Amino acid sequence: MSSIDLYPSRVGGEAEVLARKDPVVHARESVRRKGPLSEVVLDHYERRGFIPFGSFLTVDEVEPLAREAERLAHVHRSDPSPRVIHEPGDDEVRSIFQIHEDKGVFAAFVQSRLVQDLVDQLLGAPWYLHQSRINFKPAFRGRPFHWHSDFETWHVEDGMPRMRAFSLSINLTANRIDNGPLMLIPESHRSFVSCPGRTPEANYERSLKRQEAGVPPESIIEALAKKYGIESPTGAAGSATLFDCNLLHGSNGNITPFPRANVFLVFNRLDNALDEPFSGQPPRPEYIAHQNPKSTA
Repeated sequence: MSSIDLYPSRVGGEAEVLARKDPVVHARESVRRKGPLSEVVLDHYERRGFIPFGSFLTVDEVEPLAREAERLAHVHRSDPSPRVIHEPGDDEVRSIFQIHEDKGVFAAFVQSRLVQDLVDQLLGAPWYLHQSRINFKPAFRGRPFHWHSDFETWHVEDGMPRMRAFSLSINLTANRIDNGPLMLIPESHRSFVSCPGRTPEANYERSLKRQEAGVPPESIIEALAKKYGIESPTGAAGSATLFDCNLLHGSNGNITPFPRANVFLVFNRLDNALDEPFSGQPPRPEYIAHQNPKSTA
């Protein structure tokens, strides 16, 4: 384990709001200026913690990804594989992990120039794909995802040392204001919310269906939401949201007749690869958190 835990959480005490010790954009100025994102967009990302893309992919580009996601949801509906997460008490697929390992359209997309240039600009060093998954919100029965910081979980349960990662969420279907879209608390990435309690054994077996450990107290969520607001970057299929690893986010359930599906790709610097989990427990499985990576940059 790393000798110093810069972001202690779930260590048995009360919740705390701690200062962030890492930058948001990691690239040097020379690399930063050459990337696809303008300085205005990068400033917005550093300040607000996310970037909404109204048209990240064209209709023709997103269609094969959406078609493959629909196929996977159908194929894995009754699949007992641990990388396939079902809704509690239901056979509806909630998430499918490690989708880039299937060597299909998602793997090719990760290797595309569009993705490579974007990640290079933000991380500024060799990097790898820490996690990939599709999240589904089936019509009428999609359950919510509670408020959380991904980094808090990756740090405590996976051993990710520092905030040198981000997520790219691409809408494979329309993300409407009423069908459980991603919700973000802008600027919440500037601080680290240290959560109370301790991590239950094999917590991922429950948390991927309903997260309880690693959820900030309601009082902290309320204070941050009142200060910064809550935003939902909705959009058609092909739109996307890029957000910092420490940004607080969640989503409501979906009781509409309109299903929602998003692909999540998590990029982490190679020099920030996983160490022993700070929870002191065994690391989560490979399909959730990539161990011993090689650079894909």
